[in-house]
Amino acid sequence: MSSPYWPFVTLAVSVAFIIVGISKLRLHAFIALLAAALIAGLMTGKDAWEIVQKDGSIKTYSALVGTVEMVSKGLGDTARDIAISIALAAVIGMALMQSGGADKVVRRFLALFGEKRAGWALLTSTFILSAPIFFDTMFMLMVPLAMTLAMRTGKDYVLYILAICVAGTITHSMTVPHPGPVAVVEDLRISVGESLVWGIAVGAVVAVFGFLFSHWINKRITVPVRGSGSVSLENLRGISDRPENELPSFFWSITPVVLPILLISLTTVFELAAKGSANGDAWATGMVSLLGGNEGFVSLRTWVDFIGNKNIALFIGAFIAMVVLARQCRLGLGKLEEMVGPPLETAGMIILITSAGGAFGAALRSAGVGDAVKVLAQGYSLNLIFLGWLVAVVVRVAQGSATVAMLTASSIMAPMVAGSALGCHPVYLFMSIGFGAMFCSWMNDSGFWAVSKLSGMTEKETLRTWSLQLTANSIFGLLVVLVLSKVLPMV
Repeated sequence: MSSPYWPFVTLAVSVAFIIVGISKLRLHAFIALLAAALIAGLMTGKDAWEIVQKDGSIKTYSALVGTVEMVSKGLGDTARDIAISIALAAVIGMALMQSGGADKVVRRFLALFGEKRAGWALLTSTFILSAPIFFDTMFMLMVPLAMTLAMRTGKDYVLYILAICVAGTITHSMTVPHPGPVAVVEDLRISVGESLVWGIAVGAVVAVFGFLFSHWINKRITVPVRGSGSVSLENLRGISDRPENELPSFFWSITPVVLPILLISLTTVFELAAKGSANGDAWATGMVSLLGGNEGFVSLRTWVDFIGNKNIALFIGAFIAMVVLARQCRLGLGKLEEMVGPPLETAGMIILITSAGGAFGAALRSAGVGDAVKVLAQGYSLNLIFLGWLVAVVVRVAQGSATVAMLTASSIMAPMVAGSALGCHPVYLFMSIGFGAMFCSWMNDSGFWAVSKLSGMTEKETLRTWSLQLTANSIFGLLVVLVLSKVLPMV
């Protein structure tokens, strides 16, 4: 245990347990991650643990009890950071689907782009709608539209499916309130607004590349529309034939998604203005003067920071989405309460799994994995942006979950960049970890099975389309981040 390579043994054993536990022993992901965290904690070989208590005091525990307390604290800390965001995002997603708001947004983009460019319409609408919606839910929503378009045109089913996958997976790994990005933002101590602005901007560039690459795949692989267990071919026509009067307006359909993003981003604008004003930047000084000088600016910023807090912004979005749902479907409070229950139950499971991933990350930090990787990286002079991507890739391929890959990679990388010269803004490391977590989704990833089963594709077809597409997106995303970190380091 005193060997400098022992942390790698700890990492290998704990990750191997996750793989075997989930794939062979059929353990639930929460149980597997929690057990792996305990294994990693026990393998540190510590004689005692010093754990920070709720009141800020430090209490010393024995090796065995201390391991349990460390894992519990890691789980609780992660849940504190992500629970509200994930729960509110689940409510927004349910309300958008049930009210017809998501369908309305898709129709408007189809009208804008035209049926011949339906792939671009699916890409754009999914990219916007999936910002607060989990990938599996988003894919379930969009796949009937892809099937309907393919039946109407008689071609390009693979293209339509991949357009949804490209947009949905990028937002899943690059935008708060998805659990992976939330955890990385907290670990790297960057603002939510900065992560959103850069995640969306660079993610959009990669999405365009990904869609162009999906054209290449579509020309080489033909998959017929087969339907799936959740969507029958007989009902596909009805999905696209619902009358407009059954759908809410476009403005109220898209507001629950766009408004939280704008509010969160606004906090970053004020933060940059405060820093710029202190440095004498003309634009920032002008903004402060326009808002009533320093006193007026500070007073307004207090409210902007409040409504731009990710939890408050999403609460506002969820409230609007539920009002739209209640008005559109003429629901009373009792029925609305019933409809909110199931997505919150789903969110609860996601919160538990993600928090267990946070506990696993805390155990790896305690085991010294981050320090060991840092020493190894220094010995080989590896670029830390590339290293963050590589760590996420290894964990992603090993255990399947993009969220767990991001949690683990950020837990390992955060101690390495804290107080050190990264050479660029840490938002680039945030993005490189997100793109690494997309790499090579295969049969140990729940997203793989969601795409395969809901689209009607075989496992082989899914590997040749979905897996190849995500790998290309991951590599191209890394290249974009590496170039930007050199051209525009922001330090």
